[in-house]
Amino acid sequence: MSKRQVSVPSEYSLPENGVGLTGPVERPAPGTLPLRGDLAHIALAGQFLAAHYVVPVGREVGDAGAAMRLAARDDAPVVVTLDAGTPVEVLDYSGPWAWVACGPEGPSGYLHISDLAGEDGA
Repeated sequence: MSKRQVSVPSEYSLPENGVGLTGPVERPAPGTLPLRGDLAHIALAGQFLAAHYVVPVGREVGDAGAAMRLAARDDAPVVVTLDAGTPVEVLDYSGPWAWVACGPEGPSGYLHISDLAGEDGA
């Protein structure tokens, strides 16, 4: 089965004035903004410093819907339940999991890759 891609807005780019440390920033709660210790959504580059910024790949949730989890574990708390066809932005793949967000303002969390439309589970 082929992967269906959803378009991602073209405004996701690095800030023109660069990125730097300008003082303390309050870290958002887990599961809110797409920000981890190692990665952040490219749209957050002007607000949060991260080791790497990711331009997301647009996808959508498969026919069965999906539970977005706080961690890449089946027993992790559910951040939100997403309906079939919900657009998501994939920021990272790791094993059977995808770290996704519903946009730069969140929420963010983990889905099984097989929960994404067009995936064969591999």
